Amino acid sequence: MTAWLLSIPIAYLLGSIPFGYILVRLFRHEDIRATGSGNIGATNVVRSGAKGLGILTLALDAFKGYAAVFIAGHIASPSGLPQSYEIPVVAALAAVLGHCFPVWLGFRGGKGVATALGVFLALAPLTVLWVVLLFVVIVFFTRYISLGSIVAAALFPFLVLPHAPVHTMIVIAGYVLIPLVVIFKHHQNIRRLLSGTENRFGSRKVTV
Repeated sequence: MTAWLLSIPIAYLLGSIPFGYILVRLFRHEDIRATGSGNIGATNVVRSGAKGLGILTLALDAFKGYAAVFIAGHIASPSGLPQSYEIPVVAALAAVLGHCFPVWLGFRGGKGVATALGVFLALAPLTVLWVVLLFVVIVFFTRYISLGSIVAAALFPFLVLPHAPVHTMIVIAGYVLIPLVVIFKHHQNIRRLLSGTENRFGSRKVTV
């Protein structure tokens, strides 16, 4: 029980660090939430004109997700299976929820893609390589970053679960809920994709 009580809050608090907001505020003295889509994630930071900060935001958002799972795995390791795997999976979900709903910004955060990438790199790095390849192919042919993110998130559970070391309900739920959170946070993008008004990669127009 101690491992659960330590790992989950730490993961949420790590995930809730709003690097996009902090970097833009620090280096450009602006509130990224007042720019473009209002999102604090890397894509909106790039579209605001700060490509370097956007790349750094992507890296830091992924790193915090990786760190949350790594720390949870270290705390849970003495417990043995299945808890030593269940706890990092739930910590991964907590980190993504922290990014999407950060307590520091009134629970208005990003879409969780980079943080999900980080947690999945910690949990299933080989599967992530295939998912990233799929994402790149979709974006290359459609120029829709949102579509690539949505499809990659939707397929991830089917690719990762067969290779998970344990298949408890907690593990299955974690691997399903993380992509669902990411897809949910893309609900506006989904509506724009269906209406044909979604921004393509490289477009200067930003839809709020």
